Amino acid sequence: MHSAIVHVALQTPSHSGVGDLLSYASERPLPPGTLVRVPLGTREVLGVVWDADEATGELPDGATLRPIAGVLDGVAPLGLPWRRLVAFAARYYQRALGEVALAALPPQLRDLRPEQLARRLRRPAKGAGDTSDTIENIALTAEQESARSRISSEKGPFLLFGSTGSGKTEVYLRCVQEMLEADPTAQALVMVPEINLTPQLEERFVGRFAPRFGPGAVVSLHSGMTNPQRLASWLAAHSGSARIVLGTRMAVFASLPGLKLIVVDEEHDPSYKQQEGARYSARDLAIWRGREQDAKVILGSATPSLESWYASRPPTADDPEGGRYVRLHMPSRIGAGALARVRRVDMNQQPRRTVFSAPLLQAITERVARGEQSMILLNRRGYAPVLHCVDCGWKSDCPHCSAHQVFHKTDRTLRCHHCGYTVRVPYHCPTCGSPDIHPMGRGTEQLEEQLGDLLREVLRPDRTPARIARIDADTTKAKGALEAQLAQVHSGEVDVLVGTQMIAKGHDFRRITLVAAVQPDGALFSSDFRAAERLFALLMQAAGRAGRDAAYMAAQGTPCEMWVQSFHPKHAVFEALRTHDYEAFAAQQLKEREEAAMPPFSYQALVRADARTQEVAQGFLSAATAAAHAAQLPGLLDGTVVLFPPVPLTVQRVANVERAQMLMESSSRATLQRFLAAWQPVLQATRSQPEHKGLVRWLVDVDPLAI
Repeated sequence: MHSAIVHVALQTPSHSGVGDLLSYASERPLPPGTLVRVPLGTREVLGVVWDADEATGELPDGATLRPIAGVLDGVAPLGLPWRRLVAFAARYYQRALGEVALAALPPQLRDLRPEQLARRLRRPAKGAGDTSDTIENIALTAEQESARSRISSEKGPFLLFGSTGSGKTEVYLRCVQEMLEADPTAQALVMVPEINLTPQLEERFVGRFAPRFGPGAVVSLHSGMTNPQRLASWLAAHSGSARIVLGTRMAVFASLPGLKLIVVDEEHDPSYKQQEGARYSARDLAIWRGREQDAKVILGSATPSLESWYASRPPTADDPEGGRYVRLHMPSRIGAGALARVRRVDMNQQPRRTVFSAPLLQAITERVARGEQSMILLNRRGYAPVLHCVDCGWKSDCPHCSAHQVFHKTDRTLRCHHCGYTVRVPYHCPTCGSPDIHPMGRGTEQLEEQLGDLLREVLRPDRTPARIARIDADTTKAKGALEAQLAQVHSGEVDVLVGTQMIAKGHDFRRITLVAAVQPDGALFSSDFRAAERLFALLMQAAGRAGRDAAYMAAQGTPCEMWVQSFHPKHAVFEALRTHDYEAFAAQQLKEREEAAMPPFSYQALVRADARTQEVAQGFLSAATAAAHAAQLPGLLDGTVVLFPPVPLTVQRVANVERAQMLMESSSRATLQRFLAAWQPVLQATRSQPEHKGLVRWLVDVDPLAI
């Protein structure tokens, strides 16, 4: 006998037209947030019982409901704050409720039947709880103490603007400690932008808190973990036994009933924006979640995003309210030498095809001879971006994408970094048969090889040859490879480290005294208005890897340096970098953005269409635009929402799918949201028309990071 009706959020196909919630029959009423298994078509899937007042529509007379298949009784219902977070994210980012809800749960939970989960829950977990040990704290500097005190006494949200090496992590640790000790049920969420930064952070947090709160008090949540590990961490957070969750962007959706503090480290990093499915910003959701759950939020960065910097502006006569964030400044480095001296090399004065200018090579050579380390940054992996034929001009284009296949010399392959299509390097030109095919441009692989040749005769202090290592996505694929390579750098086995941006973020290298960006000019003239901001942040972060140990620097007796090789050495980005003046750079960028009415002075969304032909993709967007005007959707008549014409993406074809997009803009976030909500059914209806049958998919990206 089924006496109750429950409304369940399910992972239904995107834009399928199926409602957010489906109704099922249950033997007993189930509280919202209960995890259940239900039939969907011929499958049985995981769902979340949702609040009845969110259900829409009524059951037709005589309709019968399918019964739920099982209840996951071992897991407490997901709380109202979690459900409100999911509902807001789905609404704001224009996705289905069930899609966001189910994506926020660990994958293994979707596959386990109730009895399997019960067995899983019977396994003993690492204990958490107070132990007798006290936490040994290091003394805070005046700047750190001021930041800690204000975070403790004010509401926030806080932007902790601290230079690289200023001790932001210690402030996070102290704030977490205060909160945990004040409330035995309190939990903290600490987010980092990339998986490779979690091990060193986990080491510090476990070292600090495990002796006091037990070995299970700190857990990690990121996509690099196995499914059983993710499930164990999620359950520990959901039950409250884990007091601290460290994770990447996905962790913003962790069920944390006792959440009292959220830390978003390196908040400027674009990795916090999801680029598939629901395209949410974990940083922005952290701010929303903190306000909803009455939890304090700390955003930390040496180079804050311009959105956060603007939101933390102090009150002025012209702007008496100022921003809604509290800006805390920590300009001094702790236990580190002075910030790196920036040296710019004008590549116009160097011989053609020069990779390492003579003065830079000399500086690297001197450091190897003294036993110091150098770091070389090039944001392009592989050996060369393209192979070309000298005789006929053939280039190694990907047959499935409008992009080149990258030459990887180590395994002699041509690899597309967009769709993954890989072939062996041909021995002669596929078009004219000429054997004269050569690499064009440079990647980290080639840089490593050239440095090896240039430093062949250079000896370390122990009279052994210089050692060069490369860290990028290609060398760190194997499990544990990144940790092993970083350990070699920390132990001093490596003299010169070559890599992409993954080596520039957050790592605490103690012996690096020289950092060099060899080809940074590509971002200076990008069509993306955020390119200069990203380049400046990357170079400032990279410069911060040098001279992090004051005692070591004093013993060596040489200043740390940041070298920039550029054909435009006087560019405003490099001028600001020379003085490490983020505030001047931000002021200049915000002035330009305000004049152009760009974010943060306006709000944007993209609609993207993927189809077999560019005509179909752009045709769908044009038809949807015409339908929006015909329906007089909010914001169009009074011009508060502006729709731009459809255009192809920069890389317009990937895996034989043509991609087009159109931008919409408004000076009001609420107006843009009202327009998007009203446009969703119009887009659905346009998609179902016969002339758009060739459309593969469409999606909405709210607050896009790349245009």
